[in-house]
Amino acid sequence: MKILFFGDIVGKPGRQAIRKILPELKEKYEPDLVLANGENLAHGKGISHDSIKEMVDAGIDWLTLGNHAFAKKGTLDIFEDKKLPILRPANWGEQIPGRGFAEINVRSKKILLINLVGRVFMQQQFDNPFILVKTILEDYSLKKNAGSEHASAIIVDWHAEATSEKVAMGWHLDGKVSAVIGTHTHIGTDDWRVLPQGTAYVSDVGMVGVQNSVLGVDKEIILKRFLTQLSYHMEVAEGPVLVNAVFITLDDKTGLAQNIEKLKEIIKVD
Repeated sequence: MKILFFGDIVGKPGRQAIRKILPELKEKYEPDLVLANGENLAHGKGISHDSIKEMVDAGIDWLTLGNHAFAKKGTLDIFEDKKLPILRPANWGEQIPGRGFAEINVRSKKILLINLVGRVFMQQQFDNPFILVKTILEDYSLKKNAGSEHASAIIVDWHAEATSEKVAMGWHLDGKVSAVIGTHTHIGTDDWRVLPQGTAYVSDVGMVGVQNSVLGVDKEIILKRFLTQLSYHMEVAEGPVLVNAVFITLDDKTGLAQNIEKLKEIIKVD
């Protein structure tokens, strides 16, 4: 099984780049499933019905989110719609709408997709992701042992800030899931590899956002904020887009990773 995973898509330039490059990548790599982190889809922060539809129409199968999942006002109804292929972090708590994990049908197979958000350096007080993911996997194991049809692979979007917390989750889940894919910082790391027990890992995929920017935001605005300590309104940058993704190959028998490859391209958008 082959999985293509894009990092955080930032605003309109990121969406345009996905529409432009995804057909080429699908033809080249023939992925069975295309995933992306979409928490910055709408104007660089949050989601909207239109931005989700645009990415699904472009060929992305499922979108995971993060700490900005509910940034846009009036979007709670999005998470009530179970037909939409989106996840919010499972450890956000049970009091809000939406799903934190889901089984996805991929041809004749099933994939369990899990979305988690870190706690270190985050403003919100999320539930402990290390404990919760263990519970999710234990419950899933009970279902499997009871004879229910189970997933051929388990993919985790690990949306966290601190590299120590990210790496720790990789070791926590090594051999228990197919892949732990780090998102959130928008800066790609060079530590992609298959861990000893067979889990593909990277601390951060990196963003799909304007290259000459600060995390996809207009660099001049960010410089003003640092120089003056005043809260200037942030705007998505314009220009060529840096597209970051990983391509993961899984063993169909074990569901564990055989390889993880970093993809990185610069795309000119209108």
